[in-house]
Amino acid sequence: MTIERFDGPFALVRFRAGADVRLGLLSGDRVRALGSDELGASGLNDFLAAPDWDRLAALADGDGEWMPLADVTLTAPVEPRQVLQTGANYRQHVIELVVAGLTQDGTRTPDQARSFAADIMDERKRSGEPYFFIGLPAAVVGDDVPLTLPGYSKVHDWELELAVVIGRQAFRVSREEALDHVAGYTIVNDVTTRDLVFRKDMKEIGTDWYRAKNAPGFLPTGPLLVPAPFVDASNLNVRLELNGEAMQDASTTDLLFDIPALISGASQTMPLLPGDLLLTGSPAGNGQHWKRFLRDGDVMTGSIEGLGTQVVRCVAEVAR
Repeated sequence: MTIERFDGPFALVRFRAGADVRLGLLSGDRVRALGSDELGASGLNDFLAAPDWDRLAALADGDGEWMPLADVTLTAPVEPRQVLQTGANYRQHVIELVVAGLTQDGTRTPDQARSFAADIMDERKRSGEPYFFIGLPAAVVGDDVPLTLPGYSKVHDWELELAVVIGRQAFRVSREEALDHVAGYTIVNDVTTRDLVFRKDMKEIGTDWYRAKNAPGFLPTGPLLVPAPFVDASNLNVRLELNGEAMQDASTTDLLFDIPALISGASQTMPLLPGDLLLTGSPAGNGQHWKRFLRDGDVMTGSIEGLGTQVVRCVAEVAR
């Protein structure tokens, strides 16, 4: 199991124990199981509703039945009831998309198009609102599960993202209150089937995020849930490598809407519940940009500074 780029005091994990999945505490290169007595709560989401990090810190420094990390199979560290995804939220990424569209007819040079797009993005940041859509919690898996590429398309794409793990329920909270509702952070690869994003049979309907983003295993998550006090989410490196070659390499400083704005905006419609995931958007460098999509045998290595590394292996769907 790879836990690179994580040097925090401890993190929450979930790991496989035979046919079951158990909650655990990671400290250094060892893991111990957490039952309700150790946790002080009936389960993960109940703990996240009012997280007692001091309690876990004491356990991390103490004795117990620890297991070597190398002997443990980690899986998704969260059990969300809701998954919210954010679209078009990295400034440079969106600018490049707009430039690509504006330069097709030759009426603008790339520099003119880039200046125009930058003005649009800056105005959107000043007076606009985040763009949300929803995913299925059933698509959340750990990187211990290979990503099966559905045979109905050849344009499955990656989108590595920082994900907020909600703590105390958030409903119609202000931006100033928003971070009080964050329990921690994790890594999510928001896999997308590009040719299903827009409906071909009725273009007036627009996007079809259900079919494009919710196949089994399309939300590889984790391997760690890192407590919020250990993370400065405003300035983290986000990097995805495909078979060892860097595809995405950006910083969360480029977010159009920061995490307080996202939490506040998303909470205006529906309460965000303890354990829910709020994805913050994908930086530039996905397969659509490179004109290279996922294939059988590909290995995606996704890292976010301070949150560890996930390694997702792709396999072709067996023909039915």
